Amino acid sequence: MTGTEVKGTVAAGYEEVRAEFAAVLDNPDEGPDHAAQLVAHVRGELVVDLWGGPHIEADSLTPVYSSTKGAAHLVVALLVQDGTLDLDREVASYWPEFGVHGKDRLTLRELLAHRAGVVGADTGFTPEELADDRAIAERLAGQRPYWRAGTAFGYHGYVIGALTGEVVHRVTGRTVQEIYEERVRAPYGLDFYVGLPDTEIPRVLDTLPMAPTPAQQAEAAANPSGAHGLGGIAFNRNGKQPTDIVEAGNSYALRANGQLSFGGVASARGLAGMYAAVLGDGQERGALLSEDTLAEFGQIHSEGIDLVGGARSVFGLGFQAMSAEKYPVLGHGTIGHSGAAGSVAFADPRNRIAYGYNRRRFAYPGGAAPENVTLVRALVRAATA
Repeated sequence: MTGTEVKGTVAAGYEEVRAEFAAVLDNPDEGPDHAAQLVAHVRGELVVDLWGGPHIEADSLTPVYSSTKGAAHLVVALLVQDGTLDLDREVASYWPEFGVHGKDRLTLRELLAHRAGVVGADTGFTPEELADDRAIAERLAGQRPYWRAGTAFGYHGYVIGALTGEVVHRVTGRTVQEIYEERVRAPYGLDFYVGLPDTEIPRVLDTLPMAPTPAQQAEAAANPSGAHGLGGIAFNRNGKQPTDIVEAGNSYALRANGQLSFGGVASARGLAGMYAAVLGDGQERGALLSEDTLAEFGQIHSEGIDLVGGARSVFGLGFQAMSAEKYPVLGHGTIGHSGAAGSVAFADPRNRIAYGYNRRRFAYPGGAAPENVTLVRALVRAATA
């Protein structure tokens, strides 16, 4: 045990959360440069605000990868709530070029539930295209889906934000990034950027590559993933310039553009703060989402074997159904999203919890870092005691 100093505070009754976070920082498998942040609000009160590890501070920012999808689809939820978008209207009615190869009947609801079948492009994307949501959308409008649109689901990991973002742009004439900045980030003062200003670059810590144990390295070598299967296509390993996810997340263009699927940059305070705004507890502005909208977007729409990942997965609308997959201690209808490097953030409307966890080193094998299970469990125990 290295005895890494845990900085920050917890409210009375949340000491177990601090102890679990200390254990996370001292995990010998993570290496000496492991650093993380953890923030939680319960019923409108900031009850956990912790950080620790080399170089990281409370206001440090790191790439949060697919946790960005939560911000992107919060904007979609707001526009549905406004009546600007209709979940059961065909995507092609908003975006005519999309309505080819059987995609003409796909609804916005099905698109948000990862049922479109256009998880990538036949020849892959260049790094420049992958950093540009409009370029991705243009390529995928004419793409033949990899399964009959609407009949199954698979994680559109690198492209879902471009697809839903194009719908928003066609209807409003504005980008999701612009609406998010105006209605969410700026009003609530959130350190969660979807389009990082140059002025904030000094606070950003690059993601560090994962450091798998020898056993994990052997497992990965024994089970290689093909470049031209659905997983390879979805994660852009099928083109002339296969994507390295760590390198992509650290790229200036992806961060500056705020690529909607995995280009966001945040602190744990920013992650938790956004979901606290969703719930609205203790805030003069009230909740960003009504109970009805929150319930609609948290309702399970896709469940079963994900055709891209090959494992069981559960999605609401644009958000992961957190309680139905990895965190059964959470209330049903919890909305949120994890990110490839290990971040997790969510709003639990039944327990009135907003949570944000962020780490610097990429967690093996990618996705929600495993320590979130123990951290969330300890938090819910304290919140419901």
